[in-house]
Amino acid sequence: MSATLYWLRQDLRLDDNLALLAACGCASLLPVYCHYPTRDSGWDFPRLGRHRAAFIGQALDSLRVALSSRGSALCELQGPPEIVLPALAREVGADRVVCERIAAPEEEAEVLALRQAGLQVSEIWQSSLYLPEQLPFAIERLPAVFTDFRRALEQAGPQPLPPQNAPTALPPLPAGWTPREPPPRTPPAIEARSSFPYHLPACHGGETAARAHFQQYLARGLPHRYKATRDRLYGVDFSSKLSPWLASGALSPRRAWQMLKAFEARHGASEGSGWIGFELLWRDYFRFLHLRHRARLYHAAGLSSLPSPAHDAAAFQRWRKGETGQPLVDAAMRELSASGYLSNRLRQVAASYLIYECGGDWRAGAAWFESQLIDYDAYSNQGNWLYIAGRGTDPRGGRRFNPERQAAEHDAQGRYRALWSTA
Repeated sequence: MSATLYWLRQDLRLDDNLALLAACGCASLLPVYCHYPTRDSGWDFPRLGRHRAAFIGQALDSLRVALSSRGSALCELQGPPEIVLPALAREVGADRVVCERIAAPEEEAEVLALRQAGLQVSEIWQSSLYLPEQLPFAIERLPAVFTDFRRALEQAGPQPLPPQNAPTALPPLPAGWTPREPPPRTPPAIEARSSFPYHLPACHGGETAARAHFQQYLARGLPHRYKATRDRLYGVDFSSKLSPWLASGALSPRRAWQMLKAFEARHGASEGSGWIGFELLWRDYFRFLHLRHRARLYHAAGLSSLPSPAHDAAAFQRWRKGETGQPLVDAAMRELSASGYLSNRLRQVAASYLIYECGGDWRAGAAWFESQLIDYDAYSNQGNWLYIAGRGTDPRGGRRFNPERQAAEHDAQGRYRALWSTA
């Protein structure tokens, strides 16, 4: 029997990894990750910036140790998956690839190219809290707005599947594989002002750190105040900070849900803890939107009938460098570049400013966030930018934020602007 490649994508964990468990029935298995840092965004900057590269490197280092403890290893390759995976398959005598399914155009094109190269590819959906087959409607009938989606789920009452534990052992490595050193890692940025200081052990990109972080967040009772603090602009504890690990797949949403429900069973449910579940539902909704609308979400008009947006290239450059002259927006863009993180409130304010005040193309803004954010996730990033631009699922037809009003409400003392007054 030939070998199988387990292609790690946005599932950098062993715990609750349905695709990995499905791959474990083979005779020999080689886990592999493809680095493709040279991909261009189409807007004159790389798709993968230094912060996310460093955070992913941390996750891979943690994964490498976990695989070794189970008699396996991690193969890291440099280059486009459609090129380097078929070459690896020939090297080790593999004819099958198992991977997580990602319903975004480029990721789907990669899988198609592997199949055209003669490989069998088994894709398994696993990145959402609810599986598509648990929904009370077909994907083709996904509600057009989030509120209707949430209400339909609440009325139908499905429960997320229990998370599956990590395998205690993995199939042997292919006999034809020669181990190789991992590529050099991008060092983390040491930024004392960061709301997600991933250079510190508590915010390390690995699976172990992800579980430990949420455990301490729960142990301190912070979910009960989540709704009251989630719109704050800076600090480690104002939000759950689950998004970086959920985005890389170092933490499963079902494991996070199980941990949250165990907390509520011990300490009682509250509006705050319920709001964390609400955010996980938003995350699911953006995933199901991709299953429903696919490449249309990446077109200039999105789901709307609006004309293609104009784009002021000079204004866009000022925006991304934090040189617009608008203090709150500039502080946000400096934080993003320096730390790879930005609060949800500031993401909305910055996106609105680019679209409505700078005359920038929303797709350029989405590409810059992809390059910079530690917690970049194609589904949520695309969904949120479409939402602000009025080209997605917002029933109001877009969201335009007044930065002066936002500063008065969320930074009345000017502390955030002072903190990020310089790069």
